[in-house]
Amino acid sequence: MKFAIFGNTYQPKKSFHAANLFLLLKRQGAEICVCREFYQFLISEQIEVEADQLLDGDDFTADMVISIGGDGTFLKAARRVGRKGIPILGINTGRLGFLADISPEEMEETFNEIHAGRYSVEERSVLQLICNDTHLQECPYALNEIAVLKRDSSSMISIRTAINGAFLNTYQADGLVIATPTGSTAYSLSVGGPIIVPHSNTIAITPVAPHSLNVRPIVIRDDWEITLDVESRSHNFLVAIDGRSESCKETTQLTIRRADYSVKVVKRFNHVFFDTLRTKMMWGADGRAQ
Repeated sequence: MKFAIFGNTYQPKKSFHAANLFLLLKRQGAEICVCREFYQFLISEQIEVEADQLLDGDDFTADMVISIGGDGTFLKAARRVGRKGIPILGINTGRLGFLADISPEEMEETFNEIHAGRYSVEERSVLQLICNDTHLQECPYALNEIAVLKRDSSSMISIRTAINGAFLNTYQADGLVIATPTGSTAYSLSVGGPIIVPHSNTIAITPVAPHSLNVRPIVIRDDWEITLDVESRSHNFLVAIDGRSESCKETTQLTIRRADYSVKVVKRFNHVFFDTLRTKMMWGADGRAQ
């Protein structure tokens, strides 16, 4: 198999996990292509890397992409893959890790399973932002969420929200998070949004610090279109697409819809979403002394 590898370049103490990854892949006779930035980082950390090819830009092919880092690294890899349809495996050397959910200790067993063809691939929906801002249209796709946020020093913003042209609400808040089921365990969850199981074909709309306590998150179908008109005292606001933020003028109308492609996520053959949820969220754990 041919693997394209992308990695976190901010964790020198965990770079030895990457060294183990390359040894495992070479042992199986895999063809290894490495993102040039990640390769240079590993070399600077005195990690020996035997790469068959270095990757620059988004023009590449592979049987599978490997992201080694946290969910942020996975999102960057997904952005590079785009609509190529290459499945992505996430190895978690970060913190929580819902997308990158394979631990370094599971790598050998996981790659033995992949070599034997024993793995599954999940299709994850993607959001697309449509607007007349050229900076935002350079990369308008989000696997996790698209968030509209106030500037750091400004007052709360007003976000007039319509669904398929029908008025929903004008949110007086610090922002609004539009999340996929994949992104429901990310930023959306941290501001009180619901956990949504993958493949539920839905989108969550969650306000950030709303002025009214009566305002609550709402879940809609993912084939519906969301239109946002924002007013701000500073006359501008932030739009964050999977964490990449740009400033927008308040005259910019935003339209959010499901993209016409999905991201393929590699999971172990026996993977169960609820097991991951319990483990990552520590449900049922009791830290009190016995």
